[in-house]
Amino acid sequence: MELGLTTFAELYPTGDRPAPTAAQRLRQVVAEAVATEAAGLDVYGVGEHHREDFAASSPAVVLAAAAARTERIQLTSAVTVLSSDDPVRVFQDFATLDGLSNGRAELMAGRGSFTESFPLFGYDLADYDALFEEKLALLLHLRGDDPVTWSGRFRAPLRDVTVYPRTDDRPLPVWIAVGGSPESVIRAGLLGLPLAIAIIGGQPARFKPLVELYHRALAEGGHDKQPVAVHAHGYVADSDEQAVADFFAPYALAMSVIGRERGWGPMTHAQFDALRSPGGSLFVGTPDHVAGKIAEVRDDLGLDRFMLHTSVGTLPPEQVLHSIDLLGTKVAPQVR
Repeated sequence: MELGLTTFAELYPTGDRPAPTAAQRLRQVVAEAVATEAAGLDVYGVGEHHREDFAASSPAVVLAAAAARTERIQLTSAVTVLSSDDPVRVFQDFATLDGLSNGRAELMAGRGSFTESFPLFGYDLADYDALFEEKLALLLHLRGDDPVTWSGRFRAPLRDVTVYPRTDDRPLPVWIAVGGSPESVIRAGLLGLPLAIAIIGGQPARFKPLVELYHRALAEGGHDKQPVAVHAHGYVADSDEQAVADFFAPYALAMSVIGRERGWGPMTHAQFDALRSPGGSLFVGTPDHVAGKIAEVRDDLGLDRFMLHTSVGTLPPEQVLHSIDLLGTKVAPQVR
């Protein structure tokens, strides 16, 4: 099974440390990608956001910087908010990244759990579903058909157009990233695309029916088995006590900020402890603890990839790098 890291390049204060600037945080992200490869892990992902508290509005640019300093790991968006972007430009960006990285680029397409990009780029949230469906269809045409003739509601038509650059030797890998919507899972299966599931609360075991639904949709669409991935929050430290001491305050701050926007209450330590429990969605603790939880979720859901999102709140860089090292050198061998 592949193991790796994801980030949104978060910009929260940590204890008595002020929040880093966007420039500082982006440089830290590239260093994290380098550390991910050095630790023997398989994939590093950067998510797209357009907010004051996240620095990575252009994942392809950040991943290109990481490509220049790595040689082996897969480099993926996590996710690209395809609904509010132009599929032509998205394809060009990631085909360019694929060339720069010698064939290591991937794209995870999602509708987005935040909505700031829609008014920013002139789209109506009333078209939330239609935008994603149409733009995904065009993106898949662009990666597979040469040339493309296409028309739709939300952009100018294409007439016998080839979009450059092309990728070498393979179509650009496109995953569908979902947060738990059965309709999104079915879409991924019918299209024969790999599935990435974000698990940021509750119990991972409750996603098993969705994975089973995905496999049924794959079969109905006449497709071979495709990879399934999980993205989840977590942190690895030398002891459980250290993991909690390092991770709780930054995590609670970030989740409480987002919670205020969505009508949730502040994150409490009791909630945190419940999420850390054996059946919960937080993967926080020693290498043995985290490896056991990852292996259990892998077996329950039939996973091919697991991606740990450590910087939910902005942790000091030295703590993040140590967690990455433990994930690669202590957790991964046990899981594999």
